[in-house]
Amino acid sequence: MAFFRSLSDTSGPADVFTKYPEIYGPWADTGQALMNGPSPLTPGEREMIAAYVVGVAKCDYAYVAHCAAAYAWGIEEGLIDKLLNNLDAAPVENRFKPLLSYAAKLTSTPENINQADADAVFDAGWDEQGLHDTIAVTARMNFMCRLVQGHGFIPMSPEKARENAAKRVEKGYRNLYPEFMKE
Repeated sequence: MAFFRSLSDTSGPADVFTKYPEIYGPWADTGQALMNGPSPLTPGEREMIAAYVVGVAKCDYAYVAHCAAAYAWGIEEGLIDKLLNNLDAAPVENRFKPLLSYAAKLTSTPENINQADADAVFDAGWDEQGLHDTIAVTARMNFMCRLVQGHGFIPMSPEKARENAAKRVEKGYRNLYPEFMKE
């Protein structure tokens, strides 16, 4: 049950965005640009990072939603669980492991991020934009975890998450929060 009496049991971030458009209108636009804008990471790869980050943060609501989105973008079903279980042994291209490690460390122990972490990303072949985009996705997801957990939102069913994700991918994330998006 959501903690706010004005919110229903099926409420989610869009309900908060609608209630406070002056705050979240720009946030929704930023999220759209971050997840779909120009990047060395595909939208599916950015969703993989997002799902991994919310898994590290132990935010069930966001985990269900972003795993479904990653899988809808073509990320192998079940990969996020494998990444969380053992990043080193997970069946993902080796070049992603330093990015994901960076995102996990930034989520769990941000005070410990150092030059060696960045260098590992660069040594894996990523440029500064690739690392920046990973940092930005990580920051966005940590913010959203706090928003979701702070409001007490209940995760949607995996089936509903898959349905929503398929619609989002079909639209290229356009109209995710239609009241805030400009076509």
